[in-house]
Amino acid sequence: MADDLLPGRIIALPGQKGPQSEILGPGFHFRPLLNVLYEVEPVDVVQVPEGYYGQITTLDGASMPEGMFIAPVIPDDKLSIMLDAQTFIEQGGLRGPQETVLKPGSYRLNRYLFDVRVDQETAATIIPTGQVGVVKSNVQQPGLNCKEEMVRVSAAQHDADALSVPLVPKGCIGLWKEPLLPGAYYLNRHAYDVTLVDTRVQTWEYRGGYRLRTIDLSIDQQGNLKQAENTIDVPMPSTAVDRAVKVKVEGWDIPQELRVVAQISPENAPIVAGSVGGIDQIEHRILTPLIRSIVRNVAGSSIRIPKKEGDKIVGYEFRPTRVLDFIENREAIEDTIEDQIKSESRKAGVEIKEIRLGEPAIPPEILVARIRQQLADQLGQAYKRETEAQKQRIETEQARSTANEQPRLVESQIAVQVANQKEAERAALGRAERQYLEEIAKGQLAQANVLGQDRVAMLQALEKVLGSLERQPSLVTIVGKLVPNTVVNGSGLEGAAAILGNALGTKPQP
Repeated sequence: MADDLLPGRIIALPGQKGPQSEILGPGFHFRPLLNVLYEVEPVDVVQVPEGYYGQITTLDGASMPEGMFIAPVIPDDKLSIMLDAQTFIEQGGLRGPQETVLKPGSYRLNRYLFDVRVDQETAATIIPTGQVGVVKSNVQQPGLNCKEEMVRVSAAQHDADALSVPLVPKGCIGLWKEPLLPGAYYLNRHAYDVTLVDTRVQTWEYRGGYRLRTIDLSIDQQGNLKQAENTIDVPMPSTAVDRAVKVKVEGWDIPQELRVVAQISPENAPIVAGSVGGIDQIEHRILTPLIRSIVRNVAGSSIRIPKKEGDKIVGYEFRPTRVLDFIENREAIEDTIEDQIKSESRKAGVEIKEIRLGEPAIPPEILVARIRQQLADQLGQAYKRETEAQKQRIETEQARSTANEQPRLVESQIAVQVANQKEAERAALGRAERQYLEEIAKGQLAQANVLGQDRVAMLQALEKVLGSLERQPSLVTIVGKLVPNTVVNGSGLEGAAAILGNALGTKPQP
């Protein structure tokens, strides 16, 4: 005869009435009176698909101690033994939800003892690449002294304002200080809450959400400047985390767009998750207010400007921020904002990599004077270039005309050279003639000094007559008729005249 089950028990051990702890596997089983003494019920093998785990709830076993809501995990080396219903009951297995889960595979289980659930809520915990999983444990492994192991960790050491949170080692109740690295984990969701923290570089943009005013300048054909004001509503794009930061500089309201590049390191992920919750929470609850505050403070106070000697930076100076610094000294503003944000963000466990300012919506009234000057400079450069082009065109036309007139110019140059040569010849002849006459005059003067002025004149006349007769001998007969016969009496020029008369064929008078 079989014994009755103990009160509160469901599974019958050998020799007891009720659902038996033993299960029969596939195949032929020879047992006398098996179908007479027992009712055999076929059940399906438990299948746990890949990517899921089986959530176990035991319907029989010892009662859980007070304060325990889930049975402790069964070590892997004992799991196959404890999945035997008789062993589970005899070795004190606890009734109720089990921390132990069934990993993907097939299991022959006593379904009167083990209730296994596999659905969407039992999907494996997947930690993607570029993220870590921060584990909050609701259970504690037996044998650990977790109270002594608990420590309070700060995001920035030696900074009382930094976020801090108590962390515990793996296996203790609380927030584990070691996050889960990328991979698949079969964690019982009743025992563990896993928060994913993205450790990749994040880019947060603050754009749009303001009204942009512009003044368009144009130049007419007469060179007059005309201006027209426009207003444009700049919407905040869906990819932006928030609208542009509105700063006040020198009394002007200036919407300033910017981009922030940040990253959470794996070791700081538990602090971020424990103190704030996650990357989205830290973005909206901590970093966005922090960034807006620092940008406004820098814009409304002072910036650090580098002092340079050539290309070398030799120091820095602080001075009040000006509106045009957002154009002329943007890098200095970025560096000043970045230094302050980096220091403050480390307190929250976030590392700011860089800050980049976008185009500021500077009031157009400030820019009009600069734009007008730029246009004037451009007009001046255009006029200069046009003048140079006109000069080059004139030089080109002159060169072309010179080339076309080259034959005539060569002829003219030759004529000029010939004229110059003739002029030179005439000048030379004139100088020779003058020199000749001067010499004759000198000779005549010498003759006059010796012979007297009258005799010199007579001699010159005689020379001219003789020269004419030499050129035209026919004049001899005429001269003979004109000159009477002369009697030579005496000497000197009178004798010479007589001789001349005789030579011309006249007989001298006795």
